[in-house]
Amino acid sequence: MTTSVLVPSSLVREAEDRREATRKLGYVARAATVFRADRLTVFPDPDGAGKWEDGFVETVLRYAATPPYLRKEAWGRRDELEYAGVLPPLRVRSQTGSGSEGSGSLRQGIVTEVGADGRVRVNCGLQHPISLPVPPQMAAPAEGERVTVRVSSRRPVRAKLVDESPPGFGVDVSDLDAALQRYDAGLTVAASRHGEVLSVDRLGRVVQRRASEGDMTVAFGAPERGLPAILGVDPDAVADGRDDGGFDLWLNTVPNQGSEVVRTEEAMFATLAPLTLTER
Repeated sequence: MTTSVLVPSSLVREAEDRREATRKLGYVARAATVFRADRLTVFPDPDGAGKWEDGFVETVLRYAATPPYLRKEAWGRRDELEYAGVLPPLRVRSQTGSGSEGSGSLRQGIVTEVGADGRVRVNCGLQHPISLPVPPQMAAPAEGERVTVRVSSRRPVRAKLVDESPPGFGVDVSDLDAALQRYDAGLTVAASRHGEVLSVDRLGRVVQRRASEGDMTVAFGAPERGLPAILGVDPDAVADGRDDGGFDLWLNTVPNQGSEVVRTEEAMFATLAPLTLTER
């Protein structure tokens, strides 16, 4: 089962400076990591754009998702990453296989050199880049491309390229409508105070439905611009079910909120925690 999270490009519109904006995005990345999101998609919200340049949100999230041992080589120095030091560590848990063919942990790597003999040199955070053969079923990666390496031993080094997703989440950009129509979108959920209250009874039905769908996509709004405003949907129409905005469910996961405003990163923790529960 895959979990996709959608956040708007206006996510940090209220941040006073780049440092605060970066820190906020760090908590978004933490939520995606804690609840094992497979993909974090940034969708355009041009009407809610603040003072941050195009691509700022995507760049910081991509940087946060990059393992620390690859960040210097992958990113170098960029203005958007001026305050990257305030990002909280994600500490992504390594995925470990089982059996002789699947043993070892998955690591992300960057191809530093492509040879003519069907081999590539990969920096995957070991002491030196390592030379690995490209499996026959895998397309030859280009220099600078991210790849997944399964490391079964560090001393001596034993590793191989695998055609699998690395641990953690990927970051991409997509229109909201297109993201909701993906083949693996599964159950689509809009998190909004205008949605149906997520009661204990309601949660049980949602978890069962997610189990039957397999995949799930959850979308969030921005400060002072919830999903109804971003979509141009009447909140009252959402509340009484007259307009679903393209989602299967609209859920209020913070009923009776004590604060006038629930920040997006707070809503992510409050929403993903119950929705990723299993039936047993």
